[in-house]
Amino acid sequence: MLRSGSAGRAEAALALWSVHGDGRRVRDGAVVAPDERLSWPLTIGFGAQHVAAMFSATVLVPTLTHFPVTTTLLFSGVGTLLFLLMTRNRVPSYLGSSFAFIAPLTAADQDGVAAQLGGVLVAGLLLVGVGVAVKALGVRLLESVMPPVVTGAVIVLVGLNLAPTATRFFAAQPLIALVTVVVIVGCTVVARGLLSRLSILIGVLAGWAVAALSGVLNQDRVDALREAVWFGLPEFHAPQVRPSVILLVIPVVLVLVAENVGHVKAVAAVTGRDLDGSVGDSLIADGLATVLAGAGGGSGTTTYAENIGVMAATRVYSTAAYGVAALTAILLSLSPKFGALVNTIPDGVLGGATILLYGMIALVGVRIWFADRVDFTDPVNLTVVAVAVVAGVGDLKISIGGVAVGGIAWGAVIVVAGYPLLRWLRGRGEPRLNARRPRG
Repeated sequence: MLRSGSAGRAEAALALWSVHGDGRRVRDGAVVAPDERLSWPLTIGFGAQHVAAMFSATVLVPTLTHFPVTTTLLFSGVGTLLFLLMTRNRVPSYLGSSFAFIAPLTAADQDGVAAQLGGVLVAGLLLVGVGVAVKALGVRLLESVMPPVVTGAVIVLVGLNLAPTATRFFAAQPLIALVTVVVIVGCTVVARGLLSRLSILIGVLAGWAVAALSGVLNQDRVDALREAVWFGLPEFHAPQVRPSVILLVIPVVLVLVAENVGHVKAVAAVTGRDLDGSVGDSLIADGLATVLAGAGGGSGTTTYAENIGVMAATRVYSTAAYGVAALTAILLSLSPKFGALVNTIPDGVLGGATILLYGMIALVGVRIWFADRVDFTDPVNLTVVAVAVVAGVGDLKISIGGVAVGGIAWGAVIVVAGYPLLRWLRGRGEPRLNARRPRG
């Protein structure tokens, strides 16, 4: 009876997806829907593509923030499975490490891992709260509270705040950094298909190889790689909530919301389905995944555009492939040897990769302004963005009550609170100006 019950549960799990056609081929012009799958060997192959697409960015974030790589991979995989469950297989997405956390976690490095994780955990709780509000009141709530001028500004200042870190890594090993960035740019611009989408991974591997051949790898990290065991549990840490760190990570929530909403709309566009009703579930799921990561020692998560690109290229939208990718990430997380290997990436490689990546983060915000035609001749948009971006990029630091508040927090507060206030003042002033104008 027990064996029969287990077999029944396994069959129910596999029945989450209907088989597309004969499971072995996809007709020209046809698509594999989220609730469909191909044969399991093919599904595993498409899952491997998603692993390749998410891998470099997911591993790079903990490397830059000095978090355990294998722990972050574990919570990335677990978070993706949770996301698929909570969105009821309607939104095919992978939850990888969010670059938005790099700046605040780097700024809070002196506070220790526990305090950093407390910030990740609180950011996740706030994201869950936003998701609940969106689920109850509708996605239009976000459009009124977070117009494009605000979300774009926050993303720009988060990306550019990281610039000094990138240039410092670059200057440490300029030749290796140059090789890395040249290969990344070359693959991105010249290559096509999956090779272009794997440009970061290829560039990192190229720079890494040059560093190894040049004999400039950190010897202590190489020795740690030799001593690391092949199989073992990831490294777990408990969080600690500190107000100074919480203030640093709060702006990240705005970035996560913008990323999630944008990615759900992108998935809706490529799959041809209306997913507005799933935005709240997506935010809640990502928030819970980030809470789990913060509670155990991993970096915060977000939905990945890289994997959406793979879907658009292959026209295979099956969430089964994402389940395979998530399980693969979990398996990789069980190898301390793998984590030690990633830890040998030299500073020059990180500098070459991040000098491009951080700029690209900022340009995502600029793209939001362009896409929504934000008018910078409007004095409200012009002034609030100008002040907020300089405060964030210049890393303005002012202590309040013994709590040090950094540039990202100040920039976000200025644009989030200043925009509606200035818009209100502008609205009150316009009737008076109109009243003073002579008639006729």
